[in-house]
Amino acid sequence: MLPDHASLFVKGLAQKGSPPWRGDDKDGHYVFALGENLTSRYKIHRKIGEGTFGQVLECWDRETREMVAVKVVRSTKKYREAAMLEVDVLQLLGKYDRNGSRCVQIRNWLDYRNHICIVFEMLGPSLYDFLRKNNYCPFPVNLVRELGRQLLECVAFMHDMRLIHTDLKPENILFVSSEYIKIPDYKSHTEGTFYKRLPKSSAIKVIDFGSTAYGHQDHKYIVSTRHYRAPEVILGLGWSYPCDIWSVGCILVELCSGEALFQTHENLEHLAMMERVLGPLPQHMLKRVECVLF
Repeated sequence: MLPDHASLFVKGLAQKGSPPWRGDDKDGHYVFALGENLTSRYKIHRKIGEGTFGQVLECWDRETREMVAVKVVRSTKKYREAAMLEVDVLQLLGKYDRNGSRCVQIRNWLDYRNHICIVFEMLGPSLYDFLRKNNYCPFPVNLVRELGRQLLECVAFMHDMRLIHTDLKPENILFVSSEYIKIPDYKSHTEGTFYKRLPKSSAIKVIDFGSTAYGHQDHKYIVSTRHYRAPEVILGLGWSYPCDIWSVGCILVELCSGEALFQTHENLEHLAMMERVLGPLPQHMLKRVECVLF
């Protein structure tokens, strides 16, 4: 039997050590349990997000003694390569955005059990999550104006560095703080008083740079989540910096209305919706369409 001090030492190693090796799930996602460690430095507190790329875990950083968000990327080759691209972009952005006022800040990255893990500062909810929890109530126009200013400043910053985000959407824009206040919403038609949320701070940061493209490259492939996809992308004309600006416009309309501007999953319907809102597509674009792929 171990002496008391020896058993305490072994217990301490177990608490700070890595869990027993276990395989990934069928899609290459890391399998974990709450309270376990990612290396001896990060203790898993809870899962805060999931996507095609992998999972986002809220972890306690024993070294800096703060909560951080750790993006644990799927172990497949495709997503590992995208994650390493994201690390490169984040480090480049961080080099020139020293105050971290525009884009999420990377704290660290590691390759753990064949998973690229990117450690970020902890931020608040996404604009989409805030809308959803607010019963899709539109944001006040003054708030949308301020969010739009920050978003455009971030996009201009990236474009000045010859980077195109390519996947701007409400899910990829996070409030810096989770704090909010509740105010009565007298426009509600439900019985009783309905309260809506307003963020205490309008500060936001852009996240998810795994699809970022370099402006000097030739781009023909499909980018952007459907509702925020620019017409030149749909038409196969090639795309560049303007595709980010199109996405920003779609986002701002959504924040003002509470719902996506172009709710479709089909190309022809999407283009028809664009024409209904903005008028006919420019002839110079249509003349460049070499073949119709619908």
